[in-house]
Amino acid sequence: MAAPTGPRAAAVRLDARGLAATTGTLAALARVLLAARRTGRPVRLCRASGQLAALLRLAGLAGEFEWQAEEGEEPFGVQE
Repeated sequence: MAAPTGPRAAAVRLDARGLAATTGTLAALARVLLAARRTGRPVRLCRASGQLAALLRLAGLAGEFEWQAEEGEEPFGVQE
């Protein structure tokens, strides 16, 4: 059976609230991203802290994730 791909492939939703901005977290998120890609699914990060977002930007991984802001906040990377 083939892995789901295209618009029908559901995103992997990851609630990042409480994840520390450490190299261990960075490595774990990279592994999740790789596993999701192998099945053709995007990864959507929700509730990531500013520190974690900055670490992902520094590592060059921020653009690899979909970002979902909390209600009332701007999505990651969008500034007023």
